[in-house]
Amino acid sequence: MSQSDNLLIKNGTVVDGTGAPVYRADLRLRDGLIAEIGDELTAEGEQVYDASGCYVAPGFIESHTHYDGAMWWDDRLDPLPGYGATTQVMGNCGFATAPISDDEAARREVVKIFSFFEDIPEAPFIESLPWNWRSWPEYKDSMVANCKVPLNYGVYCGHIALRLAAMGLEAWDRAATPAEIEHMARMLDEAMQAGAMGMSSNLMDHDGEDRPVPSLKADDAEFRALMEVLDRYPGCSLQIILDTFRNMTAADSLQRLARLSEGLDVRVQWGGVPTLEFQRDLMGIQAPLVELHNQLKEQGKDFWTGFAHIPITSTLSVQNSLIFAQSNDYVWHEVVVAEGDEAKARILRDPDWRARARKSWDEETFEFSPFPQGRAENLQLLNSDNGVGPTHTTLGEYQQQIGAQHPSDAMAEWLLANGLESTVTMPPFAITEDVVEALIRDPLAAGNINDCGAHGQMLCGGGENVKLLTYWVRDTGRISIEEAIHSMTGKLARHFSLPDRGEIAVGKRADIAVFNLDEIESREMERVYDVPDGKGGHTWRWTRQPAPMRLTLVNGVPTFDGSKATDARPGVMVSPQAT
Repeated sequence: MSQSDNLLIKNGTVVDGTGAPVYRADLRLRDGLIAEIGDELTAEGEQVYDASGCYVAPGFIESHTHYDGAMWWDDRLDPLPGYGATTQVMGNCGFATAPISDDEAARREVVKIFSFFEDIPEAPFIESLPWNWRSWPEYKDSMVANCKVPLNYGVYCGHIALRLAAMGLEAWDRAATPAEIEHMARMLDEAMQAGAMGMSSNLMDHDGEDRPVPSLKADDAEFRALMEVLDRYPGCSLQIILDTFRNMTAADSLQRLARLSEGLDVRVQWGGVPTLEFQRDLMGIQAPLVELHNQLKEQGKDFWTGFAHIPITSTLSVQNSLIFAQSNDYVWHEVVVAEGDEAKARILRDPDWRARARKSWDEETFEFSPFPQGRAENLQLLNSDNGVGPTHTTLGEYQQQIGAQHPSDAMAEWLLANGLESTVTMPPFAITEDVVEALIRDPLAAGNINDCGAHGQMLCGGGENVKLLTYWVRDTGRISIEEAIHSMTGKLARHFSLPDRGEIAVGKRADIAVFNLDEIESREMERVYDVPDGKGGHTWRWTRQPAPMRLTLVNGVPTFDGSKATDARPGVMVSPQAT
């Protein structure tokens, strides 16, 4: 199929993105828009695509991505086109690449923060981005001019970037002065005028030295001033990560945000109602947040909870991973930050380090982490770099096999034997399916959150979207096809104030996903070596083969043709529109 803006899709079953029942119809697409919907339409010069046996849906919106860096060095956004994704939102969690300071140290801090928390190598960030901006509008101009990608994209202005631009390295240490708050507000206002989706922030994360991220130093005056800027731009939102893992401050933070939003018309997307069984049973944090979410709805607050429809699983690596630090295991994190395999191996062999590592796993790590006794034994040894093995076994089984004193010792031995590019996989956490099912249907819940574009050696978020169609619709029947499509399209388009997409209707953007429900799967992860390593070569990331879609269209242009991604790059930047 050629890259034509004019196409007639015939014989498909339309799932229109509103939640309404499916129906049989043909679609005429012209100049990047849906021009006509009807029965037995005849071609008027368009190419004809036969969608018999397929659903025809609005293109899927990836609601929480971190392609802020990768889109500069890899314009494919792989594997998203093969999974029907047509719009992605980035700049989440307070991590963003604009605005930036004139101070070189503060600019480098933006990269370091992004690299640590999202597991993206620093070298391509420094080398592949032109850094020819200071303000967010200048960043937008550079991005639009230089980044040609297959998906449309919206971008938040990051709170952490704002603080570093206004305060320099002191952003880590203290509250802002009134003058610094005014400076941040001016920069955010510039970003909003230029089309930012809103502001993202973070009230959870700590870095590899256990320092709270700069946004955790923001006081009420700072948050209120920035929210007052957002109030002037209807349709935008405040996206913010709350702590449901480390210190479990999410409930207090949510109440704080509700208080600070009084009298303002600001949509808040908070992350979010916890959906994992251990958060319900072990930590007891699920029920209070579900209750708060419902209270805010009853009060008429425009507060949306973010959620994932999949259980969390991650891959542990001693090359580039924040899981150890985020689990409060700063002993194993010493291996991650050691430079070079020789230094890492020396640490792993050191008897004193091993003793400290055993103590850390037993006494220091958080209860929910992969490392306490009773959980570490279930870590999966699946990916050996040199093939020595054993693989497809558990850490506990390997510990017994070699007679190791402790699971930590066994993991050290396995990494030394299999090469330090090897990885260890956490089994998926169990989810509370009744809560997820309710959130899929909840009008104030933003789903399809999977972190794609980040944590490239931990997970592959791209492609997890279709589990909403396979597991939740086809395999279990817990939700309908109409509900699943609405959750990834029309509801998210409403949330992000993008009224020109998310729906099969005349005049909407021709962002379309065509698929056969019996054919698609979220494929197994596989390694590809395509991430620049800053040394003239490439390191690896996880990706997966296409679902596949029969056809993905962005602005009427095919980005996936049924078997492979095309070379088309029709994506444009999108901005919230008041309705």
